[in-house]
Amino acid sequence: MVLSAGNRAGGGAVLGPGARTPPAPTLRENTMRPRATLLPALAAALLAACTAGGAAAPSSVGPSPAASAPAPAVSLDGRAFVSTGLTGHSLVAGTRVTVSFRDGQLGASAGCNSMSGPYTLGADSVLAIARMATTEMGCEAPLMAQDAWLAGFLPGARVALAGSTLTLSKGGATLTMADRATTDLPLEGTLWTLDGLISGDTVASVPQGVTATLVFASGRVAVRTGCNTGGGDAVVADGRISFGSLLLTKMACTTPAGEVEGQMVAVLAGAQPFAIDGESLTIGKAGGPGLTLRGAAAPGATPDPGP
Repeated sequence: MVLSAGNRAGGGAVLGPGARTPPAPTLRENTMRPRATLLPALAAALLAACTAGGAAAPSSVGPSPAASAPAPAVSLDGRAFVSTGLTGHSLVAGTRVTVSFRDGQLGASAGCNSMSGPYTLGADSVLAIARMATTEMGCEAPLMAQDAWLAGFLPGARVALAGSTLTLSKGGATLTMADRATTDLPLEGTLWTLDGLISGDTVASVPQGVTATLVFASGRVAVRTGCNTGGGDAVVADGRISFGSLLLTKMACTTPAGEVEGQMVAVLAGAQPFAIDGESLTIGKAGGPGLTLRGAAAPGATPDPGP
């Protein structure tokens, strides 16, 4: 048999009579074998690329969003604050709340006792206080109740700080406070009016009708005891006031002014520690007699030279 011209053109051989036609090539078998060997090779290459170095290469499709870190806690350490306003609760007239933060310890006062305890402030800005210790001074009932309120208000209060303004919120009450560094009155040039007599762990109010004052300036103090007036030396150094001998007028003082004068003269002698907290001045050693005074700016006030 002779193949057609088309087969000749394709380069096929001419077969003689009686020859058998060879089977046609099996295309399916020839084309599938390369695919069968390619897939395992490709899979192995991809696996090697993914596991090389222990991790896949980062995707380059668009920028990855930055991970959001929790907001840092407010930093209060080394600062002290005094109340300037309170909503949702009322303070006893003439009193203020003070709060200080130092070396992980919180200190607070609401007009009578002092309280303190270790504190933490997390990213949620909620004040956590493990325990509170307090002094045990005997005060009038409204002040004792105010101490109890503050001791319950501080733990769990939410804190917000904006510059020198601190806000504490809890249970519908919001306490606004100012940094004490911006509110403390100076010792000198301030008219300090006596508002409490300290005896051991108790503070007694000044008897009605008795007005006693101190004014410090240029190493001197002017004294009005509620009965007599005068002055003396008063040198301030290292948190203490060193008082010289007071020279006072010699008016006879009746009770209760005489009792007030007696305590003032006893305290204003020798070296006495003092502390200013906003508008409040405390003079006297712990456990001994002392004075608390309320300040008001008195520009131009100078101590009396003495009698």
